[in-house]
Amino acid sequence: MTALQPTQENPHRPKIAVLLAVFNGVQYLQVQLDSIFEQEGVDVEIYISVDASTDGSEGWIDRQALVDTRIHVLPHGQIFGGAAPNFFRLIRDVSFNDFDYVCFADQDDIWLPQKLARAVQILGQNESLVKAYSSNAIAFWADGKTAFINKSQPQTKWDYLFEAAGPGCTYVLSNVLAKEIQGLVIRYKSNINLIGLHDWFIYAYARSKGYPWVIDNQALIRYRQHSNNQVGMNSGFKAFMHRARKVSSGWALGQSALIARIIGMENVPFVKRWISGRPWGVLCLSCSFWACRRRVRDKFLFLFTCLFLALKGGGYE
Repeated sequence: MTALQPTQENPHRPKIAVLLAVFNGVQYLQVQLDSIFEQEGVDVEIYISVDASTDGSEGWIDRQALVDTRIHVLPHGQIFGGAAPNFFRLIRDVSFNDFDYVCFADQDDIWLPQKLARAVQILGQNESLVKAYSSNAIAFWADGKTAFINKSQPQTKWDYLFEAAGPGCTYVLSNVLAKEIQGLVIRYKSNINLIGLHDWFIYAYARSKGYPWVIDNQALIRYRQHSNNQVGMNSGFKAFMHRARKVSSGWALGQSALIARIIGMENVPFVKRWISGRPWGVLCLSCSFWACRRRVRDKFLFLFTCLFLALKGGGYE
């Protein structure tokens, strides 16, 4: 694929707002920023919000912004306690008026040069003004190990209520969709931060409205894995057990219920059956397990989790 260039049919290079959430990330920020500014065929501006850090992240970012007008820094000093509230702050406070697309960046990944150009090209194939893109990714570790993260299994009827489309750092949203989500984040400012995964929420909103969402089978991002990942690749026994505990505690189902309410689906018959967390409703939910996740392994894990929660009396955190 060739990079997008101005032509008579495409009179301007797509302009993209990159929302970057930072927390104690100074060790990796230079590599991340370089890879964003090296994107081919698009113009980018980066908006940065820093969760109050102890490693000098604020000062380093301020110095970069002084010499590069493409870097915009939101006021420092807030403590978010997680990536999702930090990203919600960016969504709420950044104006998207001058941009064609909006995307998200972690502080420590590496973007391959055609990441955004490919997303824009694929999105351009759909005439809808409200659309989104995400993709697979390449996980990598400091010791040189890599692994392919496959998120591009066929979407199902209800998967968006129970999982994200993939890592949020692969998301690219049309301007119209980004503004709709911004309006919702502003409207629910008092409780939006109860949502633990911003990427899950964004995917759920878009799919609930029937907007086109492409999950690309290509991987043009290197997704860094280390002890500081808040949510990384589900790799290894330790990671599996961590996620299994969260799911079996009812946390994941509670998040599904919260997201369903905020995106206005609490009265949809399928959702009404289980949103209260009552055992019978969760048992009914288990009957729809095949339509609730994309990957076959995850479908059966979802089934067993619902049965477990129903047997222990339902409920969620």
